[in-house]
Amino acid sequence: MQRFLFALPLLVALVFGGFFLWGLNPERDPNAIPSVLISRPAPDFELPPVDGVDVPGFSRADLSGNDGPVVVNIFASWCVPCRAEHSVLTRFVEEDGVRLFGINYQDQPEDAARWLDELGNPYERIGSDIDGRVAIDWGLTGVPETFIVGPDGTILFKQIGPILGDDAIRAFTTALEQAQASVAGS
Repeated sequence: MQRFLFALPLLVALVFGGFFLWGLNPERDPNAIPSVLISRPAPDFELPPVDGVDVPGFSRADLSGNDGPVVVNIFASWCVPCRAEHSVLTRFVEEDGVRLFGINYQDQPEDAARWLDELGNPYERIGSDIDGRVAIDWGLTGVPETFIVGPDGTILFKQIGPILGDDAIRAFTTALEQAQASVAGS
């Protein structure tokens, strides 16, 4: 028994070391973490519009009854990767006709309005989630995160982190095309 107690700290250190090395593995993709929301209805929520932004607020009801999938992007003006991905989202809206809804996460309305005024506003609707409650219901792990939601309000895809770089854009475009094809095939 004394040997076991003597070896216990070493065993605990080895377990923690193994998890640490696993976390540093350059081939481990943090986006590969599955979301429990995939294939489930989007959470129930109702958010007011962002003060100073000329688009309506956003609720669960806006996700159902669409003629195709919609994209929901959780963003903030203080988020540097959100700024970087903004042009990609704008291009999806302008060139591909994607319907884009936003959840403005823990942001001051005047900062969000200034940010959207500067970069342009591709969002059809934006809900102000100042306290972050709704984003937590969506399973937010960090901003930005982007979801593809089917016409029945079911979450079909989740992108963790910005949609930047060829691989991320290709993966998101493929998921969007698959969602559009499944709607066209029904």
